[in-house]
Amino acid sequence: MLSKTWKNFFIIIFLIGVNSQKVSAQYYFYSAEYFDQPVLVEIGGSINAMNCLTDLGGKKGIGKRFFKDFNIGKTQLAGGIFFSATYKNAVGLRLEGTFGKISADDNVLKGVTDIAKERFNRNLNFRSSITEVSVIAELHPLFLFIDWANRDDPPPRLSPYFLVGIGYFAFNPQGQVPGTNRWVDLQPLRTEGEGFATHPDRPVYKLKQMNVPVGFGVKHELSRIFSIRLEGVYRILNTDYLDDVSRTYINPIEFVNNLPPGKAALARRMADKQIISKTNPLGGGKRGSPGEKDAYFSLNLKLGLILGRQKIQ
Repeated sequence: MLSKTWKNFFIIIFLIGVNSQKVSAQYYFYSAEYFDQPVLVEIGGSINAMNCLTDLGGKKGIGKRFFKDFNIGKTQLAGGIFFSATYKNAVGLRLEGTFGKISADDNVLKGVTDIAKERFNRNLNFRSSITEVSVIAELHPLFLFIDWANRDDPPPRLSPYFLVGIGYFAFNPQGQVPGTNRWVDLQPLRTEGEGFATHPDRPVYKLKQMNVPVGFGVKHELSRIFSIRLEGVYRILNTDYLDDVSRTYINPIEFVNNLPPGKAALARRMADKQIISKTNPLGGGKRGSPGEKDAYFSLNLKLGLILGRQKIQ
């Protein structure tokens, strides 16, 4: 179903590009030697700084939503490619692939003395690769609400825009085995009893899910064929298991009852890594905050090649 959606997207972009040749063109704002087609196609790539907001890490005090618990030191390099079509510089639609990594660690709270010390004591960490494909709409208000073709002055080269879309991403949280440099996949270990009959409210979370990218950016035309953009994109997720942490500790015996012996032993070790154990041995102690979904976000620097402008003969 998803592949069919992308196929239809490319067909639509192709038809728009073909039909745009039949629509009357106008002079390119910044050079009288070129015509601007109504629909411009752009291809390019990006260098991104990616980070996340989950139950792990954060800052002192009670954990809060959005950027209060943002740990800048966990920012990692990511990249992407995109293909877009923009109508009269005002409304754009782009297909984009993004590839990166995210991580978080309770160890960043070392030395705190307030309530956040409980998170440091929890001693959990995670890392995950991120692969995302998204379809994103852009709205450029300076071109959407102003008809520059009928004005004497050209539009500013800086064009701010809003973006919103729908994405499909894959992730795979891994945790570090205590006292080693070994990292293991966490989802198969069911660290909070996901999929166990004793916890019917905790289904096994999927490693491929939908998301909603939202954000803001600024586009600058370097020349008639090159553009550069700087944008921030926040992904709204429908999962609290991006870091494999969401609810409460479970009774360790449940791992023995539901998993093969070797996996059960590893699951017990990864589920509770507290430095000083304060958890009821029968489970039930707080491990995460299920009321708040996880998220990841990126700051993107994009370079694009603009296609569709024709030199006047």
